[in-house]
Amino acid sequence: MIETTIKKGQEYELTIESLAYGGKGIAKVNGFVVFVKNAIPGQKVRALIYRKRKGYAEARPLEVLEESSFKTDASCEHFAFCGGCTFQQLDYEEQLNQKRQQVEDLFIRQAGIVNFKIDDVIGADEIYHYRNKMEFSFSNRRWVLPGEAEDAYKDFALGLHVPRRYDKILDINQCFIQPELGSDILNAVKSTAQELKLKPYDVKTHNGFLRHLVLRFGHNTGDVMVNLVTSYENPELIQPLADDIHEQFPQVTTIINNINTKKADIAFGEYETLLYGEPTITEKIGNLTFEISANSFFQTNTHQGEKLYKAALTGANLTGEEIVYDLYCGTGSISLLLAQKSKEVHGFELITSSIEDATRNAISNGITNVYFHKANLDFFFKKGKNRNDLPDPHVIVIDPPRAGMHKDVVSALPKFGAKRLVYISCNPTTQSRDIALLLEEGYTLKKLTMVDMFPHTPHIETVGILEKSE
Repeated sequence: MIETTIKKGQEYELTIESLAYGGKGIAKVNGFVVFVKNAIPGQKVRALIYRKRKGYAEARPLEVLEESSFKTDASCEHFAFCGGCTFQQLDYEEQLNQKRQQVEDLFIRQAGIVNFKIDDVIGADEIYHYRNKMEFSFSNRRWVLPGEAEDAYKDFALGLHVPRRYDKILDINQCFIQPELGSDILNAVKSTAQELKLKPYDVKTHNGFLRHLVLRFGHNTGDVMVNLVTSYENPELIQPLADDIHEQFPQVTTIINNINTKKADIAFGEYETLLYGEPTITEKIGNLTFEISANSFFQTNTHQGEKLYKAALTGANLTGEEIVYDLYCGTGSISLLLAQKSKEVHGFELITSSIEDATRNAISNGITNVYFHKANLDFFFKKGKNRNDLPDPHVIVIDPPRAGMHKDVVSALPKFGAKRLVYISCNPTTQSRDIALLLEEGYTLKKLTMVDMFPHTPHIETVGILEKSE
């Protein structure tokens, strides 16, 4: 059998043909697939097999024997060790090409669409400094870099997780996917926290004070939020840090202290206190203004988000007379844009704070034809399409989490009788799975657009337009 030619612990010369969804290079040995970490198409590498499974193996490169024509220099000094970016060493046009191939392969294999091709690929104009939100972690377990002295300090770090290490943080000086101001704030917070002798949180012993630094930027407004997440509330400890941030960076409009007393390593507090400024920042998309709180969801790339929403609105093909459902509506950004071009919009969302943000945004923008409903969509429509006496929709917009739609939601969609579905996805694997089921229910995939929201990372966003066959 072919599989017996590949053995764990052995070295092979491998030519990288393409990238798998998720970012690993794909090579083949007599037709047997080998996934290679940190390798890009066109490279020939000497690699060590470290895992063997039925049908595939995994390897790590030991040496680049021949370089790829798509190779470029990574801008970030931390790129070799950081988990924030994956493809800075890969030419951006080839990044788009590889993502397009990945989506097309998924739709052909999972949705069974013969000769499937993406209709539009919308790349980013800004491939650096594009994120409007970054989460950094404090730690007393700094990742020690190769070549550092044995007595190098290890008990303070502020940065990002080393891949596959929940307990180790790579100390970051500059991050190229957030605004340049973010790196300045990052370094200032790091320096001041050490001067104040504030203890970073230990994820193993659960002792310590500082847990996360979360930065949010209004790209179209100039607003800036600094969110300091701590393991307990102590104004005497946190206020001097906030005062220093305010003094050094007067452009910061909001400073928040989120308190997370739980063991879960998340930058999301059980409650928050306001240390400076307003409790929210604002951002604009089109002619709408959105209030963003510390824990609310908002598209992480504002400028590409505008392109994503434009693709969705164009696909919805609204005339002003439609009833529209917006499933998984979050803080209502898509709902409010839809409401400007339709008769009535109903948004559905599970998280209470998101519903509150969405309602507040509707009021502040003077939009009165949108209604938000707190609903667990896995169960909400089980009792029938007219639950709560809602009007039947003409168009349904779907923007689910990475896991895609629950099977009961997929089966409920055709019962509404909507002529058009707009499926926005951050995971083409689950999107293609769901669309395959919708095709069986009489829908036709009319168009699929890929919007690259996150250059240098494996993440892919797509907008699918489906129409009901007559």
